[in-house]
Amino acid sequence: MDKIHVGGQAVIEGVMMRAPRSVAIAVRRADGEIVVKKELSVPLSERFPIVKLPILRGAVALFTSLIIGIKALNFSANESMTEDEKEKEKSEGKESGSELSSWAMAGTMTVAFGFGICLFFLFPLYLTKLLTPVIGTNNIIFNLVDGVIRVIVFLLYIWAISRMSDIQRVFQYHGAEHKSIFAFEAGDDLSVENVRRYSRLHPRCGTSFLLIVMLVSIGVFSVIPKLWPFYLKAGSRIFLLPMIAGISYEFLKWSASHDNHPLVKMIITPGLALQRLTTREPDDSQLEVAISSLNAALEVNAGYRDDRIVV
Repeated sequence: MDKIHVGGQAVIEGVMMRAPRSVAIAVRRADGEIVVKKELSVPLSERFPIVKLPILRGAVALFTSLIIGIKALNFSANESMTEDEKEKEKSEGKESGSELSSWAMAGTMTVAFGFGICLFFLFPLYLTKLLTPVIGTNNIIFNLVDGVIRVIVFLLYIWAISRMSDIQRVFQYHGAEHKSIFAFEAGDDLSVENVRRYSRLHPRCGTSFLLIVMLVSIGVFSVIPKLWPFYLKAGSRIFLLPMIAGISYEFLKWSASHDNHPLVKMIITPGLALQRLTTREPDDSQLEVAISSLNAALEVNAGYRDDRIVV
């Protein structure tokens, strides 16, 4: 198989893996069995060549990843439930194992996206506005303070969720995802023994991407006039988010392909350091799940056309 780029995401008791034309999700059920869902996923760029344009492809990749990620979380939540939890859902009139409808999925995405915008973009802007009597009216200083507050809020949020016990297991699967991808990229056989020895910190991680977004936004938002009223500045931040995501994607893509350069190593160090919070060392059973997901994604990508759930 030609060298391809794969990525992934930790989910509840499992891992989702993406190859260029496939998606696979592997979840460890409560009884210890691994269930794998795999399917073709034709990228938008094959149907709409304009999506391949720099910057635009990053924005599209972000929203596509959000949709696939929420679907993967929904599947994993259903599959990882215990029998008692399934019986409780049945007693409450819910269909056991049912997944969210398209409308429910859209609502979940809207709430999650809105929460992120409010917490990481509008809240720092409001705090900076309150600090205007202290920091003065200089546009550069205003946007620098706004950016620093944004990064601090982001780091505090990551630190806070990393203390939650349930999230600890998700972060272990996050580490298993990275180790599996590293082993694949190195050309090693995907066995637990081989995968175990690789690093849990990966330069193309979404954690690093989010940190890059925070930093890039400082520069992009600096072009917004400080004298604009609050509602215009807030609206412009939302409007500019796709462009920020696109720029951040291009930087992450470039840095991942030049990660042996000393300067690039220095630049990506903060992102790798942040992954020490969002990843944990996985155990062998979690590595087994990540390997199952990656193998399934590679199988479909190589030409397998069956999109059924395989148990």
